[in-house]
This record gives sequence, C-alpha cells and structure tokens, in this order.
Amino acid sequence: MKANETRVLPRSGLSLTALGLGCAQLGGLYRPISSTDAATLVEAAWSAGIRYFDTAPFYGYTLSERRVGKILRERDRCSFALSTKVGRLMRPDARVKPGDDGWAAPLPFRPEFDYSYDGIMRSYEDSLQRLGMYRIDILYVHDIGSQTHVGQHRHFWAQLTRGGGFRALEQLRTTGFIGGFGLGVNEWEVAADVLSETELDAVLLAGRYTLLEQEALAPLLDVCARTQTRVVIGGVFNSGVLAGNGKFNYSDAPAEVVAKVKALAEVCQRFDVSLPAAALQFVFAHPSVVSCVVGVRSVQQLAQNIAWLETTIPVHFWSVLHAEGLVSPDAPVPKEAQ
Repeated sequence: MKANETRVLPRSGLSLTALGLGCAQLGGLYRPISSTDAATLVEAAWSAGIRYFDTAPFYGYTLSERRVGKILRERDRCSFALSTKVGRLMRPDARVKPGDDGWAAPLPFRPEFDYSYDGIMRSYEDSLQRLGMYRIDILYVHDIGSQTHVGQHRHFWAQLTRGGGFRALEQLRTTGFIGGFGLGVNEWEVAADVLSETELDAVLLAGRYTLLEQEALAPLLDVCARTQTRVVIGGVFNSGVLAGNGKFNYSDAPAEVVAKVKALAEVCQRFDVSLPAAALQFVFAHPSVVSCVVGVRSVQQLAQNIAWLETTIPVHFWSVLHAEGLVSPDAPVPKEAQ
C-alpha cells in the first residue's frame, strides 16, 4: 500500500489518503514545535502525497488549527481533505500555563465541553475563523463516552441527542457546509451507540482497533462495513507501545500488554518484519478502514511511517499471527484483503 493511495467515504464521495497527518503535534503535544518546523512537516507530508489533515480546537488550545489553516489555505481548497472537531468551546483564560493537558505552549484559551446544538454551531464557526477557510470536510464529535466523561456522560449524551447536537451536524451536512460528520473517540462503545442515533460518515477511532487489540471488531467495525460508515484509525501504535516506547493508553504499559507486545515482536523477528510496519498495515485489511492518521513531530518520523506502511510483509507472517492466537481469529489480515 502507498501512503498517497485514496479511499472514498461512500455517503459524501470525499477521498482520504491512506496516510493522514494527525496535527496534535502541531499544537505542541508534550514538547513545543516552532511555526517553522510545523510548516516544514506539513510541506513534507504534502510532498509525499498526503492529502488528509486532521486537527482539533483542543490541540494546543487552538494553536494547531491556527497553524494548519495558515499553512494549508495557500493551497487549492479542493486538493486536500481537512477534518476538525466539535464538543469543546475554547474560552479566553489568562491562567492557562505550559503543561496544561499536556500542551507545551498552549494559547490562552480554556476548553469547555458543550455538545448542544448551539455549542456545535459555535464550535464549527469558530474553527472556520481560526482555519481561515470556508469549508471543513469532516467534523468529528471529539471525546465523547462514559470513560471520558464518567459521571457526566449522560449529561453530555443528552446534549447530543435531546439537546440537538446531532441535529446541528445533520443540518450542516445536508446544507453542504461540511462534507460529513462522525466521531473522534478513544471508546468504541460510544461509537456503536451513536450508530443507532444517526448516520455517520466516519469514525476516527484511536487505539481501539490495532494489532494489539481487536475488541471493537464485531461490535463496531463490522457494523460500519454494513452501514457505509468508514473508519479512520488513530493511535495505531497504542500510544507507542507498538513502536517501542513502552507507553499504552498514555501511561506505562501494564505487564500483560508488555507480554503480548513481546510475543508479537518475536514473530516479527522470525520474519524480519518491523513491528510498527505490521501495526500500520494490519488495520487496512478491514474493509471499513479508509485511512490512518499518524502523529509525528519531525520529517524523519514522517518518512519512517511512510516506509513502514509501504514495506513488503510476507503473506505467511499474517497466517502465523492467526495460528498463534496473537490476533482475533475473526480479524481480517492483509492476506485476506488481497
């Protein structure tokens, strides 16, 4: 597979490249990145044929959106796909400081959750202003779910349903102000719930369908395949444990995860396959998956991700993963997708 290969969202006809650039790093996630380096990174992605860019108001407390807009609005608006997110309104706050929510140099705005009709519309309009663009291709509802909001989940779920949040998104799609909408979440369960409420164009699912875990397979991805809902994979390395940093779900990986990663790595070693390459290529075997967004902070990291995606992996490698019980027996693998 090539990084610049495109796949289409059935409802909207929007094309996404196989590899997308996740722009949280442009907001200074954990470490600062200069405007010059951010522009260089986007330019490198563009030169590699990547035409899908994903950002959010939350990233750098609006810093990422501002940078992405400044860099991309000089290009033909019809030549790339852009997604951002709704669910948080960014309120001015002079108390914002470096390190808040992991942002190294956040701008002075504090996120406030709001999934209501008015909140969605306000968030959408604010993003247009920050991006300096007249159109957003995909709006994702950002970080909804019972694990994310714990005791407040019912309140925010009611904002989306009875409070008109989904109605706002449906109106924006119907009128053509956006190409489509979906969810940008770390929880597959809430995505399955939403599919019973409204028609989604895409689900950006972070970390829940990977070489390491496939619990979302039957409850979500297979339903997406039947309902013309496409899946964009985020967190393909499960916070980095599949790329060698020892982190899982943004924390130190527990022993059972480390053990499974070790078992996967041992099979990779037998076939002289890079574990991150296997992780990137595995997800594309499922017919629902159209793209994978990767978060990188340098041109070198971007080039490495492209190389991992495009390297050749022996077909028998995937059969061994199935045979040794390291991936779900129901999970499609690249052998089956050919």
